[in-house]
Amino acid sequence: MKTKTLRKDKVNIITLGCSKNIVDSEELYSQLKANNFVVEHESDQDDANIVIINTCGFIDNAKEESINTIVRWAEAKEAGEIEKLYVTGCLSQRYKPDLEKEIPEVDQYFGTSHLPQLLKTLGADYKHELIGERLITTPSHYAYLKISEGCDRPCSFCAIPIMRGKHVSKSFEQIEAEVKGLVKNGTKEILLIAQDSTFYGLDLYGERKLAELLRRISDIPGVEWIRLHYAYPSQFPLDALEVMAERDNICKYIDIPLQHVSDNMLKIMRRGITRQRTEDLVQTIREKVPGIAIRTTLIAGHPGETEQDFKDLCDFVVRNKFDRLGIFTYSHEEGTHAGTLEDDVPQEVKEERAAVVMELQQEISTQINKTRIGKTLKVLFDRKEGGYFIGRTEFDSPEVDNEVLVSAKDNYVRIGDFANVLIESAEDFDLYGKIVE
Repeated sequence: MKTKTLRKDKVNIITLGCSKNIVDSEELYSQLKANNFVVEHESDQDDANIVIINTCGFIDNAKEESINTIVRWAEAKEAGEIEKLYVTGCLSQRYKPDLEKEIPEVDQYFGTSHLPQLLKTLGADYKHELIGERLITTPSHYAYLKISEGCDRPCSFCAIPIMRGKHVSKSFEQIEAEVKGLVKNGTKEILLIAQDSTFYGLDLYGERKLAELLRRISDIPGVEWIRLHYAYPSQFPLDALEVMAERDNICKYIDIPLQHVSDNMLKIMRRGITRQRTEDLVQTIREKVPGIAIRTTLIAGHPGETEQDFKDLCDFVVRNKFDRLGIFTYSHEEGTHAGTLEDDVPQEVKEERAAVVMELQQEISTQINKTRIGKTLKVLFDRKEGGYFIGRTEFDSPEVDNEVLVSAKDNYVRIGDFANVLIESAEDFDLYGKIVE
């Protein structure tokens, strides 16, 4: 059992959930460092006396992981292995009273916008002057950059507005300062994220300003790749596509969660778009940005989804051949519109439908990957693992997309560097090649 000593406090931050939570943890990490705390992110060492868990509350699996993590560290505190335990993030924002009752071992729970209060509890000051000086926990050559917070969309299934509030954009100047700070520290790839990136600027400037934001970031020296995530399809700002097409350092990549395609489901889901407009948008994106890789996410088993709706979804996937695709099984969330509907698709049917879609996508991915054989692609290398240097093309985002592997026995490249790779073979979700001049 650990006992209280006079040694300096050490904080371990544990992050669960999406890339937006990573950014929040990095801001906390930066603030604590600026206050001269000894702090690590997801440390492998068992020597921290203070643990802060940044939770996710999006879907059932994520909530379960968050709760299990809290319980594990609450038990560690009871055993005297740590002295203080704090919980922040989406789950804490949404279920604070329940968590306080069920897991009272936690010293204090904080919501998604309570960073100053958390710092004050730790005896730290919130330093406003840190804009542009964020420390990152990802490999130094890429970083996530949150361009806005919250969401104004009324999607039936989504609890994000409950946890994150209304849409609030960062200013051009704040984002530019942050990008410049990241580049100064060696970041080459900027991954733009938001609950809805297409809404950017509407609250600050009276109109959508995603295109101008892309131009401004693209103009910053040292930015080699810009990658756009989480673009909402309804009322998509088409001028952003023109910027993507004309700028070499904006990746030919877009993450646009479509969720479904049948008119019946789009109406029930409150997506503000029709099947035909969805089809037209996908075609327009490909026409305006030739060669672009489109990543999408879908939902299987939302209340009201019929066999015909699902068939329409499968037909849509097969016909459009998305470069990257993920699918979630519907999770019934209290406080949402869908939470008032009957959860009428059995769990096993949800899982079967998701598996069918992923089987279709696996075949599509294999077909697309085989077209890369014999081509030379620019690759950014993220890590070395199992005898391979592993990287990504501009068509792939970290953690979720395909990777490029080159033999470490026959090739050498520094992690965080770009290299040209001749693709020699392909599998379902990976490419293999060799480095060429």
